[in-house]
Amino acid sequence: MSDTTFLTDFHHVATFGATDNNGVERQAATAEDKLSRDWFAGFAGERGWEVRVDGIGNMFALIDLVPGAPYILLGSHLDSQPLGGRFDGAYGVLAGLHAAERVAEQVAAECSIPEFNLAVVNWFNEEGGRFAPSIMGSSVFAGLMDQDKMLAVKDLAGTTVAEALESIGYLGTDERPELAGYAEIHIEQGRILEREGITLGAVDYSWYTQKLDIEVLGEQSHTGATAMADRHDALVAASKVVLLVHDVTAKFADEALVSSVGQLTLEPNSPIVVARRVHLVADLRSASPEIVAEARASLLADIAQIAKDHDIRINVNDFDVRGIQYYPEEGLELTEKVAANLGLGVRRIRTMAGHDSVAMNRIVPTVMMFIPSVDGVSHCEREFTTDADMVAGLRALGEVAWEMVHGALAGAPSREQEPAQAGAA
Repeated sequence: MSDTTFLTDFHHVATFGATDNNGVERQAATAEDKLSRDWFAGFAGERGWEVRVDGIGNMFALIDLVPGAPYILLGSHLDSQPLGGRFDGAYGVLAGLHAAERVAEQVAAECSIPEFNLAVVNWFNEEGGRFAPSIMGSSVFAGLMDQDKMLAVKDLAGTTVAEALESIGYLGTDERPELAGYAEIHIEQGRILEREGITLGAVDYSWYTQKLDIEVLGEQSHTGATAMADRHDALVAASKVVLLVHDVTAKFADEALVSSVGQLTLEPNSPIVVARRVHLVADLRSASPEIVAEARASLLADIAQIAKDHDIRINVNDFDVRGIQYYPEEGLELTEKVAANLGLGVRRIRTMAGHDSVAMNRIVPTVMMFIPSVDGVSHCEREFTTDADMVAGLRALGEVAWEMVHGALAGAPSREQEPAQAGAA
């Protein structure tokens, strides 16, 4: 497979759900997602690879190199954020497919005897834009989330995961493959690699993540007829909560904590009705669990005061808490060796974002690699990575896959993780 063929395939897949500004709108289990899934299945089918779809919609393309052996799995996800970028996730899937084919061809040409088989995955609902939480398919696979509970999750329109997958023909029942390792390549979604002029990042750990599910409960009333003193406006209180979440970062050193409110729903959402209910999700992330815990405690205290001041109720619950994950040292050293052999600059780098590899690292030795993101932007239409960097990353993934199917990282444990914070308030 040539680099040109890979680039042609990548830019073709980017037409599925393409937006006017060079992004993609391809949320999980939509018609646009089906187009990308059908293409994945077609790519595998044309090469005689077995395709499986499991009970949460994960797709696997299996390449048997050693009868009965477990699989080294490559891949990422094809779903996107609303008005998202065309590189996030999709690059890792396309690179996985092409790297896998190159490895299979090399095994045949050299008559080598691998220790493991090879497979490529398209994980379901990594983005979590339509169905929360994110990283759903890989987390179910890894046993971190319950499949039945995830199938019952609803989007804002009331459609369940199960209904959505069934509607596009990808609610599967196939057996999940037995794995011996996992490797994923992804755009950085930050600007460290670009700023330093380095092509490849070897991801060594993920940041601690704490989300808060916040429900602000006021009283519905008339926007014109109700006296200001008699109102219990959920939206006004919620707006103060949003600012609190943003401003809490200022209590810590620069960039020690990042925070946001990325989703907000309003009821009844009428122009002449004072809001009775606002639901929002706050996201706190740091390399330090202690900083996140301190920020959380500060927010809970300030939110309680807002509820008192406005004479309303605000419910706050912990949601989607993820401890720090350290990737195996053996995988970092493998990435560095591959980069040196290919003449690529490489550095160790943390990931502030969540990825499917974070879930997979809990159950099998995992390698995570980054390539540069132009201007460090992602989850938007102007997300961009150059063809040259994508090709370099593809070559690195192919070499990592070759080493892994021949036993590299076999038996390597994932490094100790920080415990996730428990409890609710």
